[in-house]
Amino acid sequence: MVLAAGMATRMRPVSQIQPKALIEVAGKALIDHALDRLADVGVERAVVNTHYLGDQIERHLAGRTRPAICISREDPILDTGGGIAHALPLLGPDPFYVVNAKIVWRGGHSEALRRLATVWDGASMDGLLLVQPTVGAVGYEGLGDLTMDQFGRIRFREPQEVAPFVYASIQILHPRLFASAPDGPFAINPLWKRAAVAGRLFGLRHDGEWYHVATPHGLAEAEARLGTSAAGRARNGVA
Repeated sequence: MVLAAGMATRMRPVSQIQPKALIEVAGKALIDHALDRLADVGVERAVVNTHYLGDQIERHLAGRTRPAICISREDPILDTGGGIAHALPLLGPDPFYVVNAKIVWRGGHSEALRRLATVWDGASMDGLLLVQPTVGAVGYEGLGDLTMDQFGRIRFREPQEVAPFVYASIQILHPRLFASAPDGPFAINPLWKRAAVAGRLFGLRHDGEWYHVATPHGLAEAEARLGTSAAGRARNGVA
């Protein structure tokens, strides 16, 4: 699943005329960065959720066959947890990737998606999150999200605590994570925390580059490092 329904308020004014998922980095829309990487590891079908300026996203994806696209429309917007729960009938009974269309990732000894699939253990895990060292998270401004023990078990940071890792917006989830989930809009964080307390939420450290493209500043940083073309910057409304 690729998350593309967000209102992108932090990306304004760039996102006033286009959804964040269609903003270009290195000459390619953010959503295409995600979908191309999924296709490269053999994903044949992707669910994309839409809300804000969703018609633009649907037109952009029309005719794409690798992976084949299924749209999950949201009205009202359902937040990170509610959006995935709403799409579960389209996703099926097996574990699935979730990628947020606000990041670009590169490098590492092997593709992060493949590493996640290799580490995934359906018997012991309800969720496996890719995590990025906070100090190397380009475009990220915050105190981090979590710590991780030597076995990869996750603990979320306490208020005012500084954490060494940020959630990298890529994960594998099992549908059972959403058992007893509420109806309507809700954030996924409470489900993560419940799984963490049960010892069923794990993390995997990303060993390559990672770019958080959620603000105009983050977009400018990603462009500077990845070499977005002048034409791409113009389409994004960035000088």
